[in-house]
Amino acid sequence: MEALLNEWLWQEEYWLPPGISWQDIKTKDEDGRFPLPRDLLITLPLAFVFIALRYVFERIIAIPFSKCLGVKDRIRIQAPSIPKLDAFYKHISGQPSQSQVVSLGRQCGLSQRKIHTWFRHRRNQDRPSSTKKFCEASWRFVFYIVSFAAGLGSLINTAWFWDPRECWTGYPKQPVADAHYWYYILELSFYLSLLLSVSVDVKRKDFKEQVVHHIATIFLIGFSYCANYVRVGTLVMLVHDSSDFLLESAKMFHYAVWTRTCDSLFVIFAVVFLVTRLVVFPCRIVHTTMVVSLEFFQPFFGYYFFNALLLVLQGLHIFWAYLILRMVYKFVFTGKVERDERSDEESEVDERDKEEEPEEEEGEHNCEQRKETINPKLTSLANNCVLNNLTNQRNLNSRLRKAR
Repeated sequence: MEALLNEWLWQEEYWLPPGISWQDIKTKDEDGRFPLPRDLLITLPLAFVFIALRYVFERIIAIPFSKCLGVKDRIRIQAPSIPKLDAFYKHISGQPSQSQVVSLGRQCGLSQRKIHTWFRHRRNQDRPSSTKKFCEASWRFVFYIVSFAAGLGSLINTAWFWDPRECWTGYPKQPVADAHYWYYILELSFYLSLLLSVSVDVKRKDFKEQVVHHIATIFLIGFSYCANYVRVGTLVMLVHDSSDFLLESAKMFHYAVWTRTCDSLFVIFAVVFLVTRLVVFPCRIVHTTMVVSLEFFQPFFGYYFFNALLLVLQGLHIFWAYLILRMVYKFVFTGKVERDERSDEESEVDERDKEEEPEEEEGEHNCEQRKETINPKLTSLANNCVLNNLTNQRNLNSRLRKAR
């Protein structure tokens, strides 16, 4: 398997600058190890370990913690079991067209109003609860804050943390410290676990952008490790983790309806996100990989591939910055953050069903109640009309007498 990968995937001209081969990179050094592609094989089983840890964390820690913070799930009306409607909902669509509603009404012997009500309740049943969303946010919060603290602690004393030019000194023969090796492996394993569980997570408004972000991040981390872009790669991961844990903490307090705490954390997150993603990332990291690196080696396939992935991330940063600035605008002019525009707002289908509508009762009792409500209004209107006519008649008679 390793020989096959070396022949088709790990070719030296793809991953290393001209004139450098895998043989030139040692497997171990007194200052650390030299990265090799086979080191990444451990990330897949670690991704499943992360999924298992998340399952245990959500049930043992996140759910009890959500109750302590006062997270409450909305009580939803359960749609009655109707086999034909259930089959249509699961296999065709959760939002039938008007012609389909008419057809289903004939098949089930129900009115169109009842068909619409059943589908609305059925969609609401599948909407994720606040507790589920809180658990997801708390799991990401724990990982991001631990990852950011560990990454900052391992990088703050390195030369390339303060001077990005040091990322290329001696490249690619740069040993990787054990702390940075595990920083890489655990970050890649975590994003693999997010990609594997994306189908069961809460589907949000920027679902497609999140999938693109995860895929680009996985390729970016994997390639940067193989090509020994580890120094600049650690800076990229640190910049991302610096704001992500703030976002997840704001979500947690949003689900707990701690409005002031949520708003304060959102403002801090917005400032950190805009500074790190729109200033530090392009001006320091992208600039050093696209411009400064050319002073140390000739461009090769990996150079273009790595920078293309960085530009994809920068495009996503601009998209999310636009959503965040919209939120800041709402916060300034309304005084509160209504919803998380970046990634907490759910998909458009769910958004239309966000507010439960009361079920309409039908029958003679409701008709009588409506009549009782309408009749006094009609009587009052009729009385007003009669009084107006009498008043107008008296005024007319008075004018006629004066004229005579």
